[in-house]
Amino acid sequence: MQRDPDDRTPAFAALSGKAVGDAAPLVGAARTSAARLRQYISSQTGWRRRGLACAAGSLSVLAMAPFFLWPVLFLTLPVLVWLIDAPAPGQSPLRAATHDGWWYGFGYFFFGLFWIGEAFLVEADIFAWMIPFAITLMPAGLAVFTAAACAAAKLAWRPGLSRILVLAVTMALAEYLRGHVFTGFPWNILGYALTGDDIAMQAAGIFGIYGLTLWTVVICATPLVMLATVAPPRDVTTAIVSLTVLPLAALYAYGFAILPVTPLETVEGVKIRIVQPSVPQHHKWAREKQGEIFNDHLILSRTNEAGQSFGLAGITHVVWPEAAMPFLPLATPQAISAIGELLPPSAHLVAGALRLENSNIGDEVRPGVRAKNKVFNSMIVFGPDGQAEAIYDKVHLVPFGEYLPFSETLEQIGLEALTRIRGGFAVGPRPRPLLAVPGLPAVGPLICYEAIFPGAVIQGNERPDLLINVTNDGWFGNTTGPYQHMHQSRLRAVEEGLPLVRAANNGVSAMIDPYGRLTRSIALNVRGVIDVSLPKPRPMPVYARYGELSFLVTLMLFALAAQCLLSYPFSRVNIGS
Repeated sequence: MQRDPDDRTPAFAALSGKAVGDAAPLVGAARTSAARLRQYISSQTGWRRRGLACAAGSLSVLAMAPFFLWPVLFLTLPVLVWLIDAPAPGQSPLRAATHDGWWYGFGYFFFGLFWIGEAFLVEADIFAWMIPFAITLMPAGLAVFTAAACAAAKLAWRPGLSRILVLAVTMALAEYLRGHVFTGFPWNILGYALTGDDIAMQAAGIFGIYGLTLWTVVICATPLVMLATVAPPRDVTTAIVSLTVLPLAALYAYGFAILPVTPLETVEGVKIRIVQPSVPQHHKWAREKQGEIFNDHLILSRTNEAGQSFGLAGITHVVWPEAAMPFLPLATPQAISAIGELLPPSAHLVAGALRLENSNIGDEVRPGVRAKNKVFNSMIVFGPDGQAEAIYDKVHLVPFGEYLPFSETLEQIGLEALTRIRGGFAVGPRPRPLLAVPGLPAVGPLICYEAIFPGAVIQGNERPDLLINVTNDGWFGNTTGPYQHMHQSRLRAVEEGLPLVRAANNGVSAMIDPYGRLTRSIALNVRGVIDVSLPKPRPMPVYARYGELSFLVTLMLFALAAQCLLSYPFSRVNIGS
């Protein structure tokens, strides 16, 4: 007797082209379990429903650095879909979707950003009281974007597979807005879930991280959502293979194809020493520690990776982290002299430092005191005589960290930014200029979290051949924050096809090649140096060439696919049955 094609086991029948009868009971059990789970989630009301949404968002954080347990999204994203499917009794569908999306987003951002509380413990006597507000109000505000995405999706919600693509489109748009509205905060964009290994992350060079959000939602939401439907097995198989198996296979195939198997060509005559001093943040701005911290940078710079003090023989460039010197080096003759003694002829130091506009000898910037002139968070290039040869002033400041919005009003009631620079830092000239470092190709400078903004690390008409990111992740202790920050920097290298030198005070310092791979690195909480060669850039990736246009084109294609899927039988199944 010939087997009915609809009785074929979905995954194996699609991939092998023949029925696998022995697996049919397992597939049937999986479909039954998925249907029961959908029914249970859809039936919840009140705090249980909110708790489910919040728990799903919280677990989704495991897909981010440093865990990269992205398969958890195969469960958590379907939970969000099923909540939107079935509004709570007494609520309008649109309002219910908004509430469910907000609770999902709150859980996601609360557990993804809990580490910001560490920054308030650096000066606990002044800022500790703000921790409950910081770790709840920020996630609550960011969750508005997720709520808006779910509400917008509900407006175009239809039974079947098309709704998954609709959710992917609205989530990607919401992530894009989150990265731009009110100066933007594109931290833990959902697309990072698919970038946990060197192979898969190469797709960011085509779609950008916002484009990968589209693929993340579709790839991870489809299997369980389709297993829970009453669609015929053949249609379930078609959906899972088309929107999960094949896209994943394509992402990995592209990564395998593009990653070079031989060592990359390096820039001749360049040897960079990256210094990670691992200074505790609560020591950073203590006046009695200034000399000790500066001397420690000098000692490390003269020390090779084996811990031997051989000076800088063979080293052409030294890179120190953000705000490496807790004083104004350009107004400190002793510091200029010491840097000149450190550097051999033709060597240069690139260091993060504070800079006071029109500074004079003896000027200083102290926490809690308003500077007479503008204060800049800068990257300064020092020549072999110790003099500054080039300066970049940070253009994208951290709200509430480096400046206080509505500062005049808020400072009058006693509030301060975490850096305690009264009036906040000043913004450097825009668009971000390139930094001229003798002996290096054109440098794109990035200070701290400037490296988390996709499509914005390069501004203006000139393109660099190298990115240098100096940062101070010492604010966030031994938490997930420094790892997340590091990973986002790696993706900027992939998107732009450029090598990236990263020097952290205490975080993860590294040489990142133009494919996002770590050629050398220093782990969190480790004091030390690494000596690295400089890889050459690779040919401009699609994203570097076209920017957000590549994301917008992909977005429109997904929206068109959602519309087209409405005409297919498996997109008209009864999602509530």
